[in-house]
Amino acid sequence: MRLFHNAKASASGLALVALVSVSAGFLEATPAYAKPPAKAQPAVLTASAIAVADKYSADAAEQILKEGGNAVDAAVAIAFTLAVTYPEAGNIGGGGFMTLYVDGKPYFLDYRERAPLAATKNMYLDDKGEVIKGMSLFGYRAVGVPGTVDGMWQAQRRFGKLKWKQVLAPAIHYARDGFEVSQQLQDRRDEAAKDFAGKTNFDTYFGNLKQGVNFKQADLAAVLTRISDQGAKDFYRGKTADLIAASMRGHGLMTKADLQQYKAVWRQPIQADWNGYRVYTAPPPSSGGIGLVQLLKMKADIAPDFKDVTLNSPQYVHLIAEIEKRVFADRAQYLGDPDFYKVPIAQLTDDAYIAKRAGEVNPNAPSDTKSIQAGLGTSMPEKAETTHFSVIDKWGNAVSNTYTINGYFGSGVVADRTGIVLNDEMDDFSAKPGVANMFGVVGSDANSIEPKKRPLSSMSPTILTKDGKVSLVIGTPGGSRIFTSIFQVINNIYDFNMPLQEAVGAMRFHHQLLPPNTIFWEPYKPIEGELAKQIEAKGYMLKGQDFSGDIQAIKVNGDTPEAAADPRGRGVTRVIQ
Repeated sequence: MRLFHNAKASASGLALVALVSVSAGFLEATPAYAKPPAKAQPAVLTASAIAVADKYSADAAEQILKEGGNAVDAAVAIAFTLAVTYPEAGNIGGGGFMTLYVDGKPYFLDYRERAPLAATKNMYLDDKGEVIKGMSLFGYRAVGVPGTVDGMWQAQRRFGKLKWKQVLAPAIHYARDGFEVSQQLQDRRDEAAKDFAGKTNFDTYFGNLKQGVNFKQADLAAVLTRISDQGAKDFYRGKTADLIAASMRGHGLMTKADLQQYKAVWRQPIQADWNGYRVYTAPPPSSGGIGLVQLLKMKADIAPDFKDVTLNSPQYVHLIAEIEKRVFADRAQYLGDPDFYKVPIAQLTDDAYIAKRAGEVNPNAPSDTKSIQAGLGTSMPEKAETTHFSVIDKWGNAVSNTYTINGYFGSGVVADRTGIVLNDEMDDFSAKPGVANMFGVVGSDANSIEPKKRPLSSMSPTILTKDGKVSLVIGTPGGSRIFTSIFQVINNIYDFNMPLQEAVGAMRFHHQLLPPNTIFWEPYKPIEGELAKQIEAKGYMLKGQDFSGDIQAIKVNGDTPEAAADPRGRGVTRVIQ
């Protein structure tokens, strides 16, 4: 079914094309999308560019691009490499979203994890109907059916230029021959190990992961080699599937049947026109794309209130908080997996509806939280430890990809004899409607647990184009902070005309309706001193958070790309001639 939203452009200058959902099955040896014969393309940019989470994935992408690969080939090489060298978040045991712009057309691939066939709505509740603490976060029962391998396989088979073996070669090298562990990776391992102590087999595989050590993963190298030889079939139906199922048997819910039935889904991205740019971003089961569009529209609708308001001033923080609390109210009530629940996309992004919500903003003081209900009259998930990368090639093709295993090292479970870290994505469902998850956000029945259902996400891989050419590729990890972080960086770039690196590095803050009137600040650039006093004087409580995203962005200036990695992480950028 194809739905179009033909709203008239409001003062925000935005019009939305609503979600289209197209299902694509598991790709067998003969791909559903056969590659056309390779043909020479003229370069439209002076170089290719990448913004990625670590130096090893940067090296992998550079190698692939220099071998003649395009942005999709490079993205797949990055994803598999991060599964080896960034094991706290990079993965083949998780899932994610990919927004693509290829040959002048937008695409979106949903390879989000699914709930196992044996999952039930109340599986994390005790006999009194209360949520069992930690059950959806740690251990075998927290694991959803992984989608990353099928997602990468489908993307590369449909749009890649190189052979599948070529794009997996860098990851196999790092797994077999090792890579040097960073201090940050060791710190994250140590932090995660405290949560997993005695609950999983985490230390068996990662106990010797120490800063400065050359870390090798022989089991994972064997898995990657099989995937290189056999494609996604090995992971979902072959030896690797057998090993995963055997590891889960008697402990968790996922079986080989779950793996066999997994399907990544091609969907139409959320699309919106904004200030002369075309925005392509994530549709449900992400809440992030709708949230980002709502934020952009609402800010434009109250543009007079922002006149002469300086970036990150007390009044700026207040106005952004007023917008965000309304977006989060809608997110909690209406968003879920579109294959199970009819998400009212057109209504949520309708210009008149957004104008009505914008009209509720109190420019002088925080609105009463209890009065901020889901606006149609009828709550948010994943941990910060996701990862994002952005790629553009010299032909103008771009990939914005965000994927996750949820927490640092996911569930803490490593599938025996595979080295695959399995996700704890089941925590992204609403274990009990109205009860907050680890982010302090609540959910409704739209995001309740059902077999084969994909949990709601905030991941928002985004691409902006102008006159049919890519202008910005952007995304970040950060759980509920994802789309608010992207929104603030876009404001920095286009409303405040900041240079890209400064825009990415500027202070960020976050408000999400609950806890009431609470502004979260980050350690990188904390809200303190006189600024803190002035924000508190407006009626807000300030609260620290240990993570505020890891933006990876590429901006095209004319025919020249520039890239910026967030100084908050260990990201790397390259411009490749």
